[in-house]
This record gives sequence, C-alpha cells and structure tokens, in this order.
Amino acid sequence: MMWVQRQIALDGRPRGFHLVTREILGELPELDDVSVGLLHLLIQHTSASLTLNENASPDVRRDFESHFNAAVPEDARYWTHTLEGADDMPAHIKAAVLGPSLTLPVARGRLALGTWQGIYLCEHRDRGGSRSIVATLWGES
Repeated sequence: MMWVQRQIALDGRPRGFHLVTREILGELPELDDVSVGLLHLLIQHTSASLTLNENASPDVRRDFESHFNAAVPEDARYWTHTLEGADDMPAHIKAAVLGPSLTLPVARGRLALGTWQGIYLCEHRDRGGSRSIVATLWGES
C-alpha cells in the first residue's frame, strides 16, 4: 500500500470556474505508480470550492458563473457578514453548496474520470489570491 500527501499551491485567479486538472496532476508524479486507489483533494479555504464537471466547452464555465451569481446575489439585503466585502458572504454560500473536496478513483496510473470530466477550482471571490489544496493519494502499486 502506498500513501502520499502533498500540499499543492495554486496561483491566484479571478472569480470564475478554472480547470486545474493538469496543474494538480503535475504535482503528483507518484500517481503513475498506483494501479488501483483513490485521490482525495481538499481545498483549505471557505470562499472557493472544487467540483468535477465538463472540461471541453468554455461555455460551461461561463454558465456556471452566471448561474451561481444569479442564485447567490452580492447585493442581498439580508447579508449580515459584510465586513470583508460584497463578494465574501456569497462566496461562502457558493463554496458550501459546491463543497471543499473531491474523492476520485485511480486506475492503472491515471485518474479514472469520464471522457469529458475535469477538476475545477471554483473561485468565488473577485480576487481570492493563491489557494492551497491538500492532495492525499493512496493505493496499491
């Protein structure tokens, strides 16, 4: 059984849905040695999230952003947590809905994802800054 745990730093990005699959996999060369296992990813922030979704059309990323901005508006009069800016509380809500983690299957040295699936960093702040992900890989070689 093999275990690897690594903290991965992602550069800051503007608000939106950003494919980071290659970036994350580039930090985990040990994945090649796993014949069967799991990769768990946890983003260590409360105003950004992770999700798995279509990796081909940029329209999907724009539509995600449009939907979440309409569903969780910045100018809602009922927000009371407003000291960190108009985008902060909506970012927390969006992150809670999408979630902080993914658990992905590994098969024959690769993520066992569907043809059009990719890992997204969902940045919910206008300028969220760099983001940290704890990657835990375990499995058999």
